[in-house]
Order: sequence, then C-alpha cells, then structure tokens
Amino acid sequence: MSRDLLGAISVHPGRRLTARLAETLAVVDAASFETQRVPGLTLTLEGVPGDPHAGFTRRAGPREPWHPRGAEIRSGRQLSIVSVEELAEIASAMGHSVVEAGWIGADLVMEGLPSLSFLPAGTRLFFEGGACVVVEAQNAPCRHAGRAIAGHTGRPGDELSFPKIAKRLRGVVASVERVGEVAAGSDVVVRVPEQWIY
Repeated sequence: MSRDLLGAISVHPGRRLTARLAETLAVVDAASFETQRVPGLTLTLEGVPGDPHAGFTRRAGPREPWHPRGAEIRSGRQLSIVSVEELAEIASAMGHSVVEAGWIGADLVMEGLPSLSFLPAGTRLFFEGGACVVVEAQNAPCRHAGRAIAGHTGRPGDELSFPKIAKRLRGVVASVERVGEVAAGSDVVVRVPEQWIY
C-alpha cells in the first residue's frame, strides 16, 4: 500500500470495556431454534453443546451468496449475542412491551454495552469462567425469527416487520476461542481491536 494511502486511513485505537452477562440461554427443544434461560453454559470450541449452531463447519445459505448454497464452510455463527438495550429498542419500535432474547434464539444477553450490534469483527469477550469468544459479524435479522416473535405476540405482521425494524440491532454472531463456563450475572471484559476503514 502506498504511503499516501496509508496517510489517508484513520486508525482508531483498541479499547477495553466492561459489561454484564445478563442472561444465558440454551435450546431445550431440538425441534425449535428458540432458547430458554439457564443459569449458565459450558462453551466448547464447537459452541454450545446440543445447539443447532454448534460445530466447526456449517452449510452456506442465503447469507453467503458468494458460495454455492449448501457448500460446507467454516462456522462463524456458533453463538448469537444480543443486548438488553437493543432488544428494548426493537420491542418499542414494534409496539411491544418486550421482545424476549429466547424468541429469536439468542445464547447470550449482554447489558451495559452500548451499540452491541456495532462491535467490530475481532472483538473479544472474556468471561469470568475462563471462556473467550470472538465477534465474527453483525447478525442480520430474518423472517424466521420474526415468525417466532409473531407466534408469541399473536401479531402475524411481526414476521415481516422484525427484519426491517431489527436491522443493525439484532446483535452479533461469534465463535468460541477459549473454552470455559459462562454464568448469568457475571462481569465480562470486552476488548475492541484497533479499527479502520479500508
């Protein structure tokens, strides 16, 4: 890269933040992607044991149009992480008192982390039980989650409104970098890497 271009790129230093793990959730019905509150989770290098998203690989879908549909690819979607604050924002915009994290299949719910959905790829979350997860990407909302919300609210229109309203508020997907335990109510150290726009 030329020195001129390097001079035009603004590099923002990394930061260390703290937050709280408000909820841990797990799939209890294998026929559903919805999750329910549990006191804690054991994270392995494949994700949450028994979760539909657990594993080192997965099949490419509509989120990866650059790969043939169904091709085996590395999984960067082992965990779904959302925030208390963004869920409240979604619920308000949809005209509901609440949108539960479990309705949309979340595994971890964070509190006190502003704009969680905008955490850049490479952000690491360090949990008291030793586990570390790495943010892979923003999680795009889908009609599947909207359908689940509609099932709980009794409003069929939620299936279509959720993907529009929840855009850039749906949280992030992450993969496990270090195994360990995570427990609801514990503190989390968040390390945001250096950032720049290429």
